[in-house]
Amino acid sequence: MIRVGLDVHDSILGLPPEASRLLVQRAAAAELDYLVVGDHVSFHGGQGFDGIVSATLALASHPRLPVLISVYQLALRHPLTVARQLSSIAQVAPGRLVLGVGAGGEDRQEVVNAGVDPTTRGRRLDESIRVLRLLATGRPVNFDGDFFRLRQALVLPTPSPPIPIVVGGRSPAALRRVALSGDGWLPMFVSPRRFQDSVARIAEMAASAGRQLPIGPTLSVWCGLDDDGRRAHALLAASLEQLYSLPYEDFRNLTHAGSPASVAVALLPYVEAGCRDFSLIVVAESTESAVEQAAEVRHRLIEIAGALPALNQS
Repeated sequence: MIRVGLDVHDSILGLPPEASRLLVQRAAAAELDYLVVGDHVSFHGGQGFDGIVSATLALASHPRLPVLISVYQLALRHPLTVARQLSSIAQVAPGRLVLGVGAGGEDRQEVVNAGVDPTTRGRRLDESIRVLRLLATGRPVNFDGDFFRLRQALVLPTPSPPIPIVVGGRSPAALRRVALSGDGWLPMFVSPRRFQDSVARIAEMAASAGRQLPIGPTLSVWCGLDDDGRRAHALLAASLEQLYSLPYEDFRNLTHAGSPASVAVALLPYVEAGCRDFSLIVVAESTESAVEQAAEVRHRLIEIAGALPALNQS
């Protein structure tokens, strides 16, 4: 089954409360499967959006839609305080949040200014995930690590059901982290071939560790959506260059722009590679248009993917 979610963090934080609530309700009415919010502390000159705050706003705006944080910069926070935030969210929206985590690093200065040594952020993330897992047991935690020291640490109530932790990244270290610590994988900026090869590698490493990931991968995809293809590319280029401070050409081959129908066709190779969940980061003329066109991508993708024998057998 194909599932498509829509990234809404800009809309959630950038609109008045009533307008953001209506936007979330519009996404639900359009039959999008879930919402996605991002996270950055101070990215490329101060840009950012707190993932847990955004997720809370999205969850409060609709009683049913799940929310994925993709990805939370866990390596830049203390896991005990994050565990408290997750406990609070789980009390008001049990079973509707998936926590995606990452080590950061695209902006070295963001990591440094958060008080983290960039050379240790990967190990710090590994340790943070371990601490979150321990705190989720509901038992007092004594922990002596390289970065965190806890004595009789306890965060109650524990989320019930547990909040899944999925891991972002595409490096060998990130894939190993997914296999050994995660409940699933959040890839971005990967080709269909790299997606397929990475999924196989993760499964192999997980099996060697006696693990099986309960959640399939969710591919994050930047999309410029407009019936005018040139306008779609221009919208996408402007957003990518503003956020990442890099030229659009660096992203062109791993992002998609055009009409919803053409973008759905462009995503089909990922379906053939085994992807069933897509998180769309949509750039469009308006937030309303982003919702409508993302829903159209979903409809078209389900329609054309339905003819694939491999999908029908999965």
